[in-house]
Amino acid sequence: MRLLVCLGAGLMIAGALRSYGPKRLSSFERQARELLAKMTIDEKIGQMTQADKEFIKDPTVIKTLFLGSVLNGGSSDPDDGNSLEAWTDMVDNFQKQAMETRLRIPLLYGVDSVHGHSNVLGAVIFPHNIGLGCTRNSALIEKIMKITAEETRATGINWAFSPCVTVPQDARWGRTYEGYSEDPSIVRDLAGPAVLGLQRDSLDNPLGVLACAKHYVGDGGTTWGSAREGKGMDQGDTRIDEATLRRIHLQGYYSAIAAGVGSIMPSYSSWNGVKMSGNKYLLTDVLKNEMGFEGFLISDYNAIDQIKPKDYKESIKISINAGMDMGMVPGRYREFIKDLKELVDEGQVPMSRIDDAVLRILRVKFAMGLMDPDRSPLADRKLHRDFGSVEHRAVAREAVRESLVVLKNEGNALPLAKTAKRILVAGKSADDIGNQCGGWTIDWQGKSGTTTTTGGTTLLAAIEHTASKNTKVTYSHDGSGGSNAEVAVVVVGEKPYAEFEGDRADLSLAAEDLAAVKAAKSSGAKVVMVIYSGRPLSLGEAMNQADAVVAAWLPGTEGQGIADVLFGDAKPSGKLSFHWPQGEGKSALPVGYGLTF
Repeated sequence: MRLLVCLGAGLMIAGALRSYGPKRLSSFERQARELLAKMTIDEKIGQMTQADKEFIKDPTVIKTLFLGSVLNGGSSDPDDGNSLEAWTDMVDNFQKQAMETRLRIPLLYGVDSVHGHSNVLGAVIFPHNIGLGCTRNSALIEKIMKITAEETRATGINWAFSPCVTVPQDARWGRTYEGYSEDPSIVRDLAGPAVLGLQRDSLDNPLGVLACAKHYVGDGGTTWGSAREGKGMDQGDTRIDEATLRRIHLQGYYSAIAAGVGSIMPSYSSWNGVKMSGNKYLLTDVLKNEMGFEGFLISDYNAIDQIKPKDYKESIKISINAGMDMGMVPGRYREFIKDLKELVDEGQVPMSRIDDAVLRILRVKFAMGLMDPDRSPLADRKLHRDFGSVEHRAVAREAVRESLVVLKNEGNALPLAKTAKRILVAGKSADDIGNQCGGWTIDWQGKSGTTTTTGGTTLLAAIEHTASKNTKVTYSHDGSGGSNAEVAVVVVGEKPYAEFEGDRADLSLAAEDLAAVKAAKSSGAKVVMVIYSGRPLSLGEAMNQADAVVAAWLPGTEGQGIADVLFGDAKPSGKLSFHWPQGEGKSALPVGYGLTF
């Protein structure tokens, strides 16, 4: 009965969203079948193969192997630099190779545009999903995703591995910040609008990209210590019953599918010991047959390798037969093609499974307008004009304002007075755009520093800009120098990380952060602590020493949005999307908590 209730709720959500979703992919079945009938086995398997640019030494391999897709993984950049122009030239050059094949089937080109087109210098970097979840603003999420799609499309890329609709249940997980909330209802409410924003209500919109809901399913529920390396929890095992899996972890997929998501990425993780990349019940029986997903499945980066690590060919067989339609096989694409063709010849992977996978991929390509002979698959370079524009940054600034959550405000420490005689800005992250943006920013793991990542406005610069010209704003890394300051704004938190590198058993605030808050407090000034983090942290004594505490999450490039709230130009409206521990003897702040003034 519980399963039927969960499924019924999901179908009601799907029905409500589908009324404003795009044209169904099955409506392109005829065109896809006509093209499929013309294809050789080599051309079919080529369409099922995605290689990483990093491992393509000769671009003509796209033509000779009939590759259907290319991606740029985490830190895989163009050979000629990381500029907008370099990205666009690179993608167009690869796309031209695909257009020289016999059937002229364009590439699906993928990239992790997870909080903006965050691989490219000059792109607008939005708050990570954990902050966006605190806005509860589905219209804003859709607007953010439209801009992300447009900036991604400006480089010629037509596929974003986004949105992440995980429902993290343990903040020690290094991907916590990729989830909107620990509450499945919040994830469900935001997943559909995120897809609609990326795909622009219609897959053939030239300003949109193919969306990819990830990581299916249960990636946010893995058990600590179940990771592949035997520690942590990333790529680990979710040990729960099916009713719980559906109730918590499946909800975002109902609304993503209802909104017409064209691709879904299965997780590295396992469910009760079975790797998701080889779980036929969840990939085919539940997702495709029961939930009616009409798009295609793309494996995560080298995830197929993990099914049977010592037997790659067997791993391919299990995954494809389970329902995987395209293999993200970054450097093993030749081996993948050879092994899959042998499996078909040997009868171990039926041709009907190959045809189904290719049909799903082709339906998406037709729906995107890629097969339209009157439309070029190359980049529309007119979109360069608005890349990183003031208008786009204004939306990011709005997102920062709405994502901030005020956890504490005693003695009216906030809002700050613009006419204060002196403001001390302190802490390691106050003038560090890298820490402000977090992981998946230019580099896969992100990087601390103001010059090694991307442009933007740090909080120090934003405070200097907002305070009156008569206010003396000073900065210290360690919180010292606060004598005679009326207020000290101390910016603390985590340094950038992504995925398994971010798994942490201890979520305590760093010793240097505690020391900076303590030093600022000893000066006699009121202390406002601003936290950059990808999850709730244990603040220890800093929670008591600070007069005001603001969770800013990982806000991205537009630090002016934080200053807008600190100085009262915008009222704080963010509500916790994850519970926040307060320390020994105190109950946690619940989901939905957030002060205003």
